[in-house]
Amino acid sequence: MKNYFTSTLWVLFLVVSNYAFAQTKKAEKIPTDPNVKIGKLDNGLTYYIRNNGKPEDKLELRLAIKAGSILETDEQQGLAHFIEHMNFNGTKNFEKNELVDYLQSIGVKFGADLNAYTSFDETVYILPIPSDDPEKLEGGFTVLEDWAHNALLTEEAIDGERGVVMEEYRLGLGPDKRMMQEYLPKVMYNSRYAERLPIGKKEVIENADYETIRSYYKDWYRPGLMAVIAVGDLDVETIEQKIKSHFSNLEARENPVERKEYGVPNHEETFVAIASDPEANFSRVQIYYKDMDEAKDVVTIDDYKEQLEQNMFSTMINNRLEELANSPTPPFTYGYSYYGGTFSPLKDAYQSFAMTGENDQLTALKALVTENERVKRYGFNQNEFERAKQEYLARLEKQYKDRDKQESNRLVNQYVYNFLENSPIPGTEWTYEFAKENLDDISLDNINALINDFIHDENRVIVLTGPAKESIKKVTEEEVLAVLKEVENSEIAEYSYEEVRENLITEMPAAGSIKEIKTNEELGFNTLILSNGAKVVYKKTDFKNDEILFSAYSKGGTSLYSDEEFQSTVFANGGLTEAGVGGLDKNELNKMMSGKIVNVRPGIATYSEGFNGSTTPKDFETMMQMIHLYFTDLNKDEEAYNSFATKQKNFLGNLMSNPNFYFQNELGKFRNEGNPRYVGFPTPEKFDEMDYDLAYEKYQERFSDASDFTFYFVGNIDEEKLKDFSAKYIASLPSVNSEEDYKEPAFREKTDSYREKTVYKGTDPKSRVSIIWNGETEYDEEDDLALTALGEVLTIKLVEELREEEGGVYGVGARGNMSKIPYESYNFSIGFPCGPENVEKLTEAALAEVEKIRENGPTEEDLAKVKETFKLQRKEKLKENKFWIDQLEKADSENYDLSEIKDYNDMVEELEADDLQKMAEKYLNDNYLLGVLMPETEESAN
Repeated sequence: MKNYFTSTLWVLFLVVSNYAFAQTKKAEKIPTDPNVKIGKLDNGLTYYIRNNGKPEDKLELRLAIKAGSILETDEQQGLAHFIEHMNFNGTKNFEKNELVDYLQSIGVKFGADLNAYTSFDETVYILPIPSDDPEKLEGGFTVLEDWAHNALLTEEAIDGERGVVMEEYRLGLGPDKRMMQEYLPKVMYNSRYAERLPIGKKEVIENADYETIRSYYKDWYRPGLMAVIAVGDLDVETIEQKIKSHFSNLEARENPVERKEYGVPNHEETFVAIASDPEANFSRVQIYYKDMDEAKDVVTIDDYKEQLEQNMFSTMINNRLEELANSPTPPFTYGYSYYGGTFSPLKDAYQSFAMTGENDQLTALKALVTENERVKRYGFNQNEFERAKQEYLARLEKQYKDRDKQESNRLVNQYVYNFLENSPIPGTEWTYEFAKENLDDISLDNINALINDFIHDENRVIVLTGPAKESIKKVTEEEVLAVLKEVENSEIAEYSYEEVRENLITEMPAAGSIKEIKTNEELGFNTLILSNGAKVVYKKTDFKNDEILFSAYSKGGTSLYSDEEFQSTVFANGGLTEAGVGGLDKNELNKMMSGKIVNVRPGIATYSEGFNGSTTPKDFETMMQMIHLYFTDLNKDEEAYNSFATKQKNFLGNLMSNPNFYFQNELGKFRNEGNPRYVGFPTPEKFDEMDYDLAYEKYQERFSDASDFTFYFVGNIDEEKLKDFSAKYIASLPSVNSEEDYKEPAFREKTDSYREKTVYKGTDPKSRVSIIWNGETEYDEEDDLALTALGEVLTIKLVEELREEEGGVYGVGARGNMSKIPYESYNFSIGFPCGPENVEKLTEAALAEVEKIRENGPTEEDLAKVKETFKLQRKEKLKENKFWIDQLEKADSENYDLSEIKDYNDMVEELEADDLQKMAEKYLNDNYLLGVLMPETEESAN
């Protein structure tokens, strides 16, 4: 009896101990990536530092502030965003526009590299700087410090920036904003988020007094709400010392204003919001099942597993929705579901979304609700779960293998959101190892049970948005609720998962051979001449551990079609691959590719046909097999093509109601008057005129001869495998040695005189100006560089004049380049949006800047900024696979001398102001096209 009692106690002890261990394990916190150093200054400012060598000699800086529009008083609506603008317009160390001027001088482009954003709950400043120059490094941290507490906020600067912010406000006007104002009060029911859009209110932006503006900066820009994040090619100790020297002197507030958090109240009933607008481009359906409780942070191992289960759920439901979208009668153009955040960080929701046809919103709604209900009744099956695990692990494995080759700008945001939202940052290694060790232990039953928490009648919001026009029957709230009730009471069959065959190619082709190997020692690439005449050009790199990029090029394209063939197939070409390959339809292909990273996209362009794609070393052979099949065994399936056409027509149904699309289309028609091959933007009517049979026939023709194709591969290539696969899958392709070339078009746009085209479209007070110079010329590499540089210099001057001096635009740009295809030509353009009342004044101001460069050339200071930017950009590009594959293809398509890659920096250094002035004198003359978009109200006024 004693022994039995002792044994029982021992067993009980083990059970209790194991249970306690398990509970402790669940409560264990998610580790923090050991590669990042996190600290806090005495004043409360947090900092994150990580040494990362890609790209070289560059540091990504962020200043994150836990303050956004949600903290504004009624009198301050829009001032969080306004302060963000003011930080670029005068600080202690960089008065007025000196900040942008200084950063441009060290190669940082305003808008592209240098930027910032304001949201409901945060403001984040973005600054990449060189890390190999102590003076530039010090300047970058000085800028960051000035943003934190040294904004001048002078009355003159505030008044000068009101116009710029109003132009950004103007850009946001339109159907999406009008419809959001209708549905947001229901989605964010009784919440402050429904009335604090970051852009704010027009009357506040225009009229807020100076002290009201300054008070927002004073209250919320304080070290206790700030983090400095620095990731890049610099040692941690140096970065930490910079942070301490620049930010330790920020004063902590003794009695700071409380930083409140605002939740979203619950509601018992289902809300339905139906909003339509004549200018809406697309029809959408959204379903929100908002949680009853406030969102919790992902902190413990148990939290992380729960998040992993949610990810698996989303993957499986979205695989089902994709299958529906690929069906012969798709209920929506595309749809997806996920569990995650809403506008408020305190309120998560299970959300389903679909883009649909104009009269198909109820059909799409029913499909979304039915799929959710199907999961609720039957759950997912084991096959689906295995597929989801394969997809998830494949993505993680790729990240893991490239963990030492991650770009700093990809890493830095993880730390930004750890500070702002307490998102976990365990690091790539831990995440991958955790998934490998725990994914098989995750219960499918637990995942299936999530739907019971996700879906509920309370806190449910249905949002329908789309165009308003006579041909569309407006959906009613009663009809929406009826759909919900119908699905709830309907019979729904269990999902059936159909297995697919194991092999992509069922019968291996007879391999060809490699006839010759050529090596370019100077630039490190090789060329294989195959037995069928095809060429394979490859460059082995170490830029990424788990990336191989691919492209293929052959001259010809649709230029070889007759006018009638072109007009009958041009929009059908994009739908040819929807049928799948090798007897596998698109859904079967997706299943077969589970766990593989393979992307192969064939295409027929105007002057060429070819491929683009990517894969990993592990899946390289699968990609080669896909290439072979797209040449030899593209499926033909009328139903699959019709499904594609239906979705395209749904997508395009109201596109021309968008003033910008309409403007571009009308401008295109104006420029192409008399061009028999001009088709403009696709429309539903044009899709109805397409000939699928002919498009398929022409595809077969374009890909019938591999001898005039060159295949390019760049990345972490196993050279022996590439040679083997090239012989097996490319040298075996059919060839007839046609030696085709593209056909140069007979049509030429009239460019020998001034032309003007004004288009009236839209109801908002928004205009757009396009100034275009173009025509034939003799191509020259140095002139091309000079014309590109001229665009960059002119952009700097236009920003200074139209934005900073006139306050008339939010963004403006100029671009110039030369081309060899289809004939030697040049193109130069200036574009900007503005108010209708400012079109004439700003157009004259832009042309005046052009005239200044024509007469005097650019300043040495501006040219130096552009040259510095060019050199920094090239330094990064030389370590990117994408750059090299583009250059290799360009060498063939444009007869480009690859040796000039090594000469690029010398060419940049040799650029002189006279070179740019000559380009302006030669090309930017009075023979330009002025295209202007004006609202319809202006047309009636005229």
